[in-house]
Amino acid sequence: MKNLRDFKVSCDETAGKIKIQTQHTERRIKEEFEKLRQFLRDEEAARIAALREEEEQKSHMMKEKIEKMSREISSLSDTIRAIEEEMGAEDVSFLQNYRTTITRTQCRLEHPERLSGALIYVEKHLENLKFTVWEKMQEIIHYTPVTLNPITVHPLLVLSEDLTSVRFSDERQKLPDNPERFDLYGAVLGSEGFNSGTHCWDVDVRGNTRWVLGVMTESAERKGSVYSRSGIWYMFYYAGKCYAGSTPKPETLLSFNRKLQKIRVTLDWDGGKLSFSDAVNNTQLHTHTHTFTESLSFL
Repeated sequence: MKNLRDFKVSCDETAGKIKIQTQHTERRIKEEFEKLRQFLRDEEAARIAALREEEEQKSHMMKEKIEKMSREISSLSDTIRAIEEEMGAEDVSFLQNYRTTITRTQCRLEHPERLSGALIYVEKHLENLKFTVWEKMQEIIHYTPVTLNPITVHPLLVLSEDLTSVRFSDERQKLPDNPERFDLYGAVLGSEGFNSGTHCWDVDVRGNTRWVLGVMTESAERKGSVYSRSGIWYMFYYAGKCYAGSTPKPETLLSFNRKLQKIRVTLDWDGGKLSFSDAVNNTQLHTHTHTFTESLSFL
């Protein structure tokens, strides 16, 4: 009866956690889509502003041309009217002013040329519009090869909102004790398992006094002393020294003393290799070799 009641309490807590997770995830989804919508609104406003600017420039140019033509038409109309009046005068008066009349009838205005490039460059504003906006959108979107799985995280670890980084906390989080979660060692797994191909990810370890990076089989037990059982290949840093290990074998001290800032982890599942390198200067640190037979998750 006690076991059943304890399990019911656990189920009630999990049900509450599910609701909280749903609310939190929904909020994050809305925030991310709002960022995308804001980007699109800003991009739309910028493109319409560019269109309006071109419209203003070309409309101003056309206004000046129209005003100039109006002045020339008015001047020419005055000349025609004056000549017509002189031509309607008596013969003697017309002959007396003949030379002056002939001079005034000489039109010195150049024939107006049709304007090139006067219309809006519509194609400039609409050409591959969706593609160019999508291409520009990549400036605010960053692909992350590994997303951390919150249902595996140890209660003393806190994940970032975007599930791409983790930090240690002195305060233990109140999390359900589900089977997937680590309960002894401070660890978290990636959300995706790899069972073929080559995969690579960089991990920023600056400012950390202790860290462990590697891969773990999806079937390996997460509870208790996980490093005493097989299924983990890793690199470990503590007290200024680096070690490499594959459970349950003892760790090996690595012989280099430089301070590491960014580690590149490369998993060649088919080739049976897990490599660690310094991502800053691209130098190899350690390589595990093993014939992998199971799906592996980032650790």
